[in-house]
Amino acid sequence: MKITRSGTAVSMVGPEDWFTGTVRVDPLFAAEEPGRTAGAHVTFEPGARTAWHTHPAGQTLIVTFGRGRVQREGGPIEEIAQGDIVWFPAGEKHWHGASSDTAMSHIAIQESIDGTSVTWMEHVSDQEYEG
Repeated sequence: MKITRSGTAVSMVGPEDWFTGTVRVDPLFAAEEPGRTAGAHVTFEPGARTAWHTHPAGQTLIVTFGRGRVQREGGPIEEIAQGDIVWFPAGEKHWHGASSDTAMSHIAIQESIDGTSVTWMEHVSDQEYEG
């Protein structure tokens, strides 16, 4: 058994290569071998969002606060809110973030395959974000 005490993980500012706007990432857990799952609590200020990206084993988002937006490549922008759960299948190009006027936070859970849990791509333009 392992207990990770609340507040013991160091928060980090979301890197500019991965995010647009103000984002904070609070690591929650990372499985030890043979496990491959990791999770983080991510907080987006209004208008902040991820870059386009994919996950080799998919990703689950659990919205914990506020309102946000998600989009898969070729699909419409979808509004999300506290309590919503979003699943992106393996390899699906997508982005997620806050709405333009409300902050949003979610727990992001993904698995690592061959040491990789995400492939980052180009930033979401303001035009793409606004739809």
